[in-house]
Amino acid sequence: MRAVVALAPVPGVAVESERSDRELVRDARQGDRQAFEALVRRYSERAFRVAYRVLRDASSAEEILQEAFIKAYKGLRKFESRSSFYTWLYRIVVNLALDRRRSEQRAPSVEWEDSVAARVDPRASQPPSRNPELAARRSQVRELVARGVQGLPNGQREVLLLREVDGLSYEEIADTMGISKGTVMSRLHYARKKMVAFLEQHGVKPEDVT
Repeated sequence: MRAVVALAPVPGVAVESERSDRELVRDARQGDRQAFEALVRRYSERAFRVAYRVLRDASSAEEILQEAFIKAYKGLRKFESRSSFYTWLYRIVVNLALDRRRSEQRAPSVEWEDSVAARVDPRASQPPSRNPELAARRSQVRELVARGVQGLPNGQREVLLLREVDGLSYEEIADTMGISKGTVMSRLHYARKKMVAFLEQHGVKPEDVT
């Protein structure tokens, strides 16, 4: 699904990069196959990374990606454009990936992201050190953050990752997860609080950061 063959320009049709998501969705609704393929090309890589982060398996992520685009295509007429197309697609991908993970009864697994580590302990994203003791400490911090994130309740974990890793705004997270902005802020607050407590419990304190 991610490897989409480039299509020859059609006379009278705007170049793909010049067409907005709204225009592409409108045209796809009217039966323009190329319009939807343009959306696939535009967002397949980002959507694949979302699925992979949840499942940690490339083959499963690829299957979810294809299923998500099929579901999005079939549901285009129900898409009300109150959110961006990608936010809507993101929600579909996340829900399908979480359903797959639950059905396989796999333990929660979150791909490590340096951007998360940097917000908790800047040392985790620094270049490798020649000091074996310091290198071991950084590795320990990375593992602890990953464990802490995995240990969060599903709702809090997803909000934390959407905010810290994907950089979505509170409004975008609310729309993606189908919850209120207040709920997003509350879950994020408790997720961060639990992460700080977890790390402090394991010896990682703010004053240790240099």
